Amino acid sequence: MPSTVRSVYRPRLADARQTLQESFGFSEFRPGQEAVIDALLAGRNALAVMPTGSGKSLCFQIPALLLDGLTIVVSPLVALMRDQVAALKLAGVAADGIHSGNGRGENIEAWKRAAAGGARLLYMSPERLMTERMLAALKRLPIKLFAIDEAHCISQWGPAFRPEYADLSRLPELFPCVPIAALTATADEITRGDIAERLFGGRVEQFVLGFDRPNIRLTVTMKREWKRQLADFVARFEGMSGIVYCLSRRKTEECAKMLADRGIRALPYHAGMSAEEREANQNVFMTEPGVVIVATIAFGMGIDKADVRYVFHADLPASVEAYYQEIGRAGRDGAPAEAHMLYGLDDIRMRRQFIENEEAGDERKRREHKRLGALLGYCEAPLCRRAALLEYFGERIEACGNCDACLSPAEREDGTIEAKLILSAAKQTGEVFGASHLIDVVRGANTEKIARFRHDRLNCHGAGAGRNANEWRSLVRQMVAAGFLQIDIAGYGGIKITGKGRELASGAGEFLYRKDAVERKSKAERRQTRKQEQLLADRELTAAQAELLAALKALRLTLAQEREVPAYVIFADRALIEMALRQPRNEAEFATISGVGAVKLERFAKPFLAAINAGASAETNFPENYARHS
Repeated sequence: MPSTVRSVYRPRLADARQTLQESFGFSEFRPGQEAVIDALLAGRNALAVMPTGSGKSLCFQIPALLLDGLTIVVSPLVALMRDQVAALKLAGVAADGIHSGNGRGENIEAWKRAAAGGARLLYMSPERLMTERMLAALKRLPIKLFAIDEAHCISQWGPAFRPEYADLSRLPELFPCVPIAALTATADEITRGDIAERLFGGRVEQFVLGFDRPNIRLTVTMKREWKRQLADFVARFEGMSGIVYCLSRRKTEECAKMLADRGIRALPYHAGMSAEEREANQNVFMTEPGVVIVATIAFGMGIDKADVRYVFHADLPASVEAYYQEIGRAGRDGAPAEAHMLYGLDDIRMRRQFIENEEAGDERKRREHKRLGALLGYCEAPLCRRAALLEYFGERIEACGNCDACLSPAEREDGTIEAKLILSAAKQTGEVFGASHLIDVVRGANTEKIARFRHDRLNCHGAGAGRNANEWRSLVRQMVAAGFLQIDIAGYGGIKITGKGRELASGAGEFLYRKDAVERKSKAERRQTRKQEQLLADRELTAAQAELLAALKALRLTLAQEREVPAYVIFADRALIEMALRQPRNEAEFATISGVGAVKLERFAKPFLAAINAGASAETNFPENYARHS
């Protein structure tokens, strides 16, 4: 008899599309997902750099369901693991997590299910995964895929390096036949190269999606009276949802109270609050319209709220990568949104201080200072701000027409004479005083400090009296950003002259600066604002639809609280908006809503259909523009 060879079936993209529809309720892949999934199903390693909100998780969750075995997912945050596991379970996917947020008994039960083949995905931190005991136990199981989320943590040059992640480089040697997916939203070329070399030894396919989010308008303003600036900005978005990022917990609380005192529904969110308080505020933000969340960087991971109309940075972020990731939480529905940042000289000083206080080597600190310098370059961009942002990630575009630098371009002026005056004041006062004192000196002020140090006798005293203090602060800030001056962190914030500054003082080169934009809109900005408002109006719900959406969000919250999960894991906002617009009347129609898979159809169709049938009014056609962005 002829011998027979048993063929091993390899899942194909057709299987992936079927799983996408049946398990997750989506009819089409988003850009980039299909290529990553295809590589993993074929047993190849993949490094995927995809913008926030682009659906990175599905890139490994779908292969996990198609490959006959267990997928290990490495994640840095307990809250993120818990939410993703809860969302998968609600979709009917067998998933578990082993982490410090569980009790010992819960972790033991999760391991037993995984070992018995009862889980397809098992989430854990790198610290828990890379113990000898855990690795030995996993070698006895049919591991089919490793997925490493927030992969930039692996790179020593990344913006959030974690030494625990570095140990993951042992995985290819320990599990030589198991493909690895590394995923991140923010990684420049150096960081990508470092991940590829450290984790994969260079043997990896890289998938880098375009970083542009053209619907988000980018604006940066010099920080003056931050409370007034924030209040004025938020007032423009009355009744809309937004996120305000602050550097400290104290400022977060202060900011939320200030907005609340002005009649704005603003809630704080930071790591100093209890988990119950954070979850309650997050649920309000996800469920109720017009809520502003004021947060530290503790907020945002895994949040999928479609209609965030703005992200406001009250303080300078840590890096271009952090800034990009945070603004990416705005405008996920494709409608116009705005990212606005305030920054000033004190922000630069604080960020430099943070870097110097970090327990890291000199090379790491040098990279972080360089990374901060790139962000300052973005803040001071004289031409298109979006082009400056995307160039950092290796992407080049023409002027965007949707940033303040494009809409209200500032002419660059020759400030060499003024720069030399500041350099002279810094030199004559010993390079130990801060910017405020140097400005007082050149403006000819007669403060107690000037009198005590006899700085009123210097030839630079009063030589710049023709400019006001704000103009001089802008000049000094831009000189620091351009590398002519530096803030002496060890010297308590004193201004020192750099080599580049000494060359300028000696007559070599020039200093070009731009006048800070006065906080009023140019004609181009007003036209663009009207255009944005019209686009939003075109997408607004009728009064009856808005009332129905509020009822659906209230139902979602009730169901989430019953299951002790965040509201957004029941259904994303875009699914509820689609329900309010289309108003399905039976299970067949409900099944066509984006995000309704087979298990969610079975579990949630009846209560949501009851709410829709109770609250629905006029028939509404599904707008084409919403379909494009869903």
